[in-house]
Amino acid sequence: MSILKILYFPNKLLKKKASLVSKIDRDINKIINDMFETMYISKGIGLAATQVSINKCIIVIDISKKHNQQLVLINPKIIKRTGKIIMEESCLSIPNISAPVIRSEKIILQSLNYYGKLFELQAESLLSVCIQHEIDHLNGLLFIDRLSLSKKNYIRNIINHNLY
Repeated sequence: MSILKILYFPNKLLKKKASLVSKIDRDINKIINDMFETMYISKGIGLAATQVSINKCIIVIDISKKHNQQLVLINPKIIKRTGKIIMEESCLSIPNISAPVIRSEKIILQSLNYYGKLFELQAESLLSVCIQHEIDHLNGLLFIDRLSLSKKNYIRNIINHNLY
């Protein structure tokens, strides 16, 4: 496995919308394995392929403390949202910055897994927030894009002055 280079805000590639995966093969599986390795070494709980310069709809997640609950989402699509939750979010592409973000508390999504099999998943709380955060990456959005203009400008000012 390889450690991939994580893109950092304000890299313009983070704003690019990912392409659907048309075929799941060894190359895609290698990308997934490398993404997990990169996420774990970076102490993250989720990583979208767009964060590592791969323009494909691939997400890896593991919210467990022991790194033993790997979740692979290929071409994920949220089909139902309910409730609201506010959770403090951070991002591997914006180190040392966090902010409360409003998300749907519960979601149902459809996705392909590591082997290309379609499945449906119900998620809530942290897992729901993590999935929504990573799907935003696939759509060229960062968690700071969900903040008020004043908070977004404050964070941009910190980043632009390298204060973090």
